[in-house]
Amino acid sequence: MSTIDKINQLRKERDAVILAHYYVDDEVQAIADYVGDSFYLSKIATMVKAKTIVFCGVFFMGESAKILNPEKTVILPDMGADCPMAHMADIRKINEAREQYKDLAVVCYINSTAELKTYADVCVTSSNAMKIVKSLPNQHIYFIPDENLGRYIASKVPEKHFIFNDGYCHVHTSITAKNVNIVKGIHPRAQVLVHPECTMEVIALADYVGSTSGIINYVAESRNKEFIVCTEMGVLYELQLKKPKKRFYDAGQKQCSDMKRVTLEKVADALEKMENVVELEEGKRLAASKPLERMLELG
Repeated sequence: MSTIDKINQLRKERDAVILAHYYVDDEVQAIADYVGDSFYLSKIATMVKAKTIVFCGVFFMGESAKILNPEKTVILPDMGADCPMAHMADIRKINEAREQYKDLAVVCYINSTAELKTYADVCVTSSNAMKIVKSLPNQHIYFIPDENLGRYIASKVPEKHFIFNDGYCHVHTSITAKNVNIVKGIHPRAQVLVHPECTMEVIALADYVGSTSGIINYVAESRNKEFIVCTEMGVLYELQLKKPKKRFYDAGQKQCSDMKRVTLEKVADALEKMENVVELEEGKRLAASKPLERMLELG
């Protein structure tokens, strides 16, 4: 029996649904029931009827699925697949900011640990951050953990005061304006598509700025034939699937080694053994659920 056949058999036996992020390997995306960015998958996790969720992504994604679906079993193909940025915020600094600004809203990017979410007023994704921040009554915004996304949103919402955190995504910060300009020089007709986790210098070169799903939708609707893609290149699978005749170029970025830890063999093994279960203490789960639920309401 092939690994794919084994997965298909086990997902039926376990009453499981497989969710995969755009950044995992192509072959994992190919067997998933749903593929998307963090916002889409967070919504899907609350809608599926299966008893078991296999989350092909990094640990904070499995945590978010468990926070929103306490009655379901959430398993990860690789418990060691993590997101360094998800830990990059100092709780002491959050508390200090709350003391300084009485109307402060702590806006927490969904790419964060459950622990950090418990200190937030609302969670956001790159898809909905601007909409949610604009809708908040608070004048002062402490944006955690990603500084680059925070600065991009701040540039679009100048009427509010932002306090920035020093977190970052190593993949998106590996993309430089210099490299983008080099690739643009080689492919002058290519449009530059940028994820807002990139630096403001790279964002300044963009023809389009948006989430991973936003980039995919832009390509699908654009008449342009060539694109420089400034995000993790796992997205290439979906881009080529939807628009096989278009051409895509990278900007010399790193890959997310944590996302690439998820393999077909690990998906099959997780379904078979049902061991990599995401567990959360109920008090923490309830505290972390509030900003996530508010995100789903506002986003």
